[in-house]
Amino acid sequence: MGRKATPGLFKRGDVWHIQKTICGTRIRQGTGTGDLAEAEEYLADLTERMRQNRVHGVRPVRTFAEAATRYLSESTKTTLDQDAYEIGARLRQFIGSMPLDRINMQTLTPYIEYRLAQGVKKRTVNHGLQIVRHILNLAAGEWFDENGQTWLASPPKIKFIPVDDKREPYPLSWSEQDRLFAELPDYLAKMALFTVNTGCRKAEVCALRWEWERPYPALKTSVFVIPAHMVKNRKDRLVVLNRTAKAVVEEMRGVHLEYVFTHNGKPLANMYGRAWRQAREKAGLTVERVHDLKHTYGRRLRAAGVSEEDRKDLLGHKSGRSMTTHYSMAEIANLISFSNRVCSDERHKSDTVVFLEKKNRRATGG
Repeated sequence: MGRKATPGLFKRGDVWHIQKTICGTRIRQGTGTGDLAEAEEYLADLTERMRQNRVHGVRPVRTFAEAATRYLSESTKTTLDQDAYEIGARLRQFIGSMPLDRINMQTLTPYIEYRLAQGVKKRTVNHGLQIVRHILNLAAGEWFDENGQTWLASPPKIKFIPVDDKREPYPLSWSEQDRLFAELPDYLAKMALFTVNTGCRKAEVCALRWEWERPYPALKTSVFVIPAHMVKNRKDRLVVLNRTAKAVVEEMRGVHLEYVFTHNGKPLANMYGRAWRQAREKAGLTVERVHDLKHTYGRRLRAAGVSEEDRKDLLGHKSGRSMTTHYSMAEIANLISFSNRVCSDERHKSDTVVFLEKKNRRATGG
């Protein structure tokens, strides 16, 4: 039988959490560890630092691990799972125990060099730096202790490294799409078919909820309006359904009460995993990513003669006109009509453009 934990500590899942009043302040946060001894040490250290802060007015020394724990527990970011993995798998080993006021570009150099040595793209490295910068900005501007002091006096300037290795978008031809989708497991094939017919990002597809559906009975269809906090550009995202996307949605209706797409009764955190990579290899594709399905949708819209402004609305990009959650029947009908131009029975109109773009890219060494 294990020993009794220190009062104020309780275990939720595999991690010890604190629920205790310390120096008059109610503390509710995770310790970031599943080891009881480490959790008790964390609690004792936190108690002492809060006492010093209360008695002497000294800003307590907080580590990146503490700040990251708070960020992950409070954020509603759509890609939070990816952030959590980057923090836990990589950033913690370089700066986890480092005080916030010691984190800067110099102390981040080992992390940058490590990631580049792994052969990842520079944009991927910048994603890790963006996480650090965002957490430090929160610590310096939004997180206050009981004495009204921010966790960090001022944020350091975290610069992104120049990106000179960005991979060009790779829109799929219809034959490539057919080969890939045939190799995907059924649950991923449905998600991929929806993605290539709506231009949604993978995070939007994974999180798609029935409560976001808006019916248009007069048009015998519906749309989805993804709330701004779940969208990259922080604008409500209108998702219209062409014939193919609507068929996918109807097939998924009734499978799960909350989410449109699930696997084994649960929503997916990410479409891009082992199953996707294995299907890609079996299909003979070497450069295709999930995001390329969005590029494919956009290129097919362009090949079908859809205007740039309408393409932006269909892809969820910012455009010169204001698209809100209130759409006229005519606007919805027009967008559905445009999106229907990229259904599979219209494939002959877009394959030529994609083929020529790929041919030109190879000829120029791009």
